[in-house]
Amino acid sequence: MQKMVPPEKTSAASVTLKDIAAAVGVSSATVSRVLNFDWTLSVSDQTRQTIIETAEAMSYAPPRQRKQSAKTPVPKIALVHFLRPEQELIDPYYVALRLGIERRCAALQMEYTKVYQTDAFPDAKVLRGSSGVIVIGWHSAEEEAWMISHARNIVFADYAPNAEGMDCVMNDYAWATVHLLDQLWDRGYRRMAFIGWTDRLTRGGIVRPEKRYLAYEAWMTARGVFDPSLTRLGVNTAESGYDLALHLLDHPQRPQILITANDNMAVGAYRAIHKRGLSVPGDIAVASFNDISVARFMTPPLTTVRLPAEEIGEAAVDLLLERMKGRDIAKRVVLDSKTVWRGSTDVIATQGLDVKS
Repeated sequence: MQKMVPPEKTSAASVTLKDIAAAVGVSSATVSRVLNFDWTLSVSDQTRQTIIETAEAMSYAPPRQRKQSAKTPVPKIALVHFLRPEQELIDPYYVALRLGIERRCAALQMEYTKVYQTDAFPDAKVLRGSSGVIVIGWHSAEEEAWMISHARNIVFADYAPNAEGMDCVMNDYAWATVHLLDQLWDRGYRRMAFIGWTDRLTRGGIVRPEKRYLAYEAWMTARGVFDPSLTRLGVNTAESGYDLALHLLDHPQRPQILITANDNMAVGAYRAIHKRGLSVPGDIAVASFNDISVARFMTPPLTTVRLPAEEIGEAAVDLLLERMKGRDIAKRVVLDSKTVWRGSTDVIATQGLDVKS
């Protein structure tokens, strides 16, 4: 079982917007709009994240929240992450999921404590002292059981636990993959390659391909077109996407389209395609998952399946609040996904193929 980073505590200290602005190097107005979750503000995701993290580190609380906390107890929840801080920061999907939790907590005037992964169990006092716990991402059965035993109320976000009677909110990765493959097939794509990664299952190092690859393999096999030489699995980074894509581009029969398990890997794949002197989608098309902010600004913009990360975070808070108010029937919520078609795929990918076959 991996250790968790000591929690970052929040309190109603008298820190001002001006203090935060000075620390980050932006205006007080920008800080105010970010902390009030004004998504019309034109700032980079990194700046927005830096402001939020700085406010937390300085224990900032809005004046209204300070007055409210003096009158009534403020619900306190713990966010238990399956990633380490540095791993989360390079994965925009999980940053967005956590920001969804934080935005909903701010709207409901709920305090939260973040507990990241390290090499042992989190402090049981943190879980027992919280009104509820949101568990983000995959954890082993041992970890699940330990957290369930120490939490008064618990919700799993982006993961469905094996334990009975547990609330969870998630994407259906398998359905999203099948839906994307159906649409690509209808557009004439046949030689569809895939790059992804493996998930860790136990401390002993046992791994398996993650859900999108498993769905891809099953779908292609059912169609009678699965070709193992058109698949590569590595780790969940842009660098891995680059390396794996290079191998596939050297295939004697280059694929028509490269499907990447997420947009980070697609960024690496684009680099590999350009390194080989090829074009997207003229020589090879690319499709992916997540629809992170950079996807629409890639050249050409990336076709990708939008997975609602922020909405998962918001829904997890709502489920937890219901539990805290006494609901005892478990809910398993699956949010929908949507394919966003952009310039990295052709409308019809005939390339000499019979699209009706």
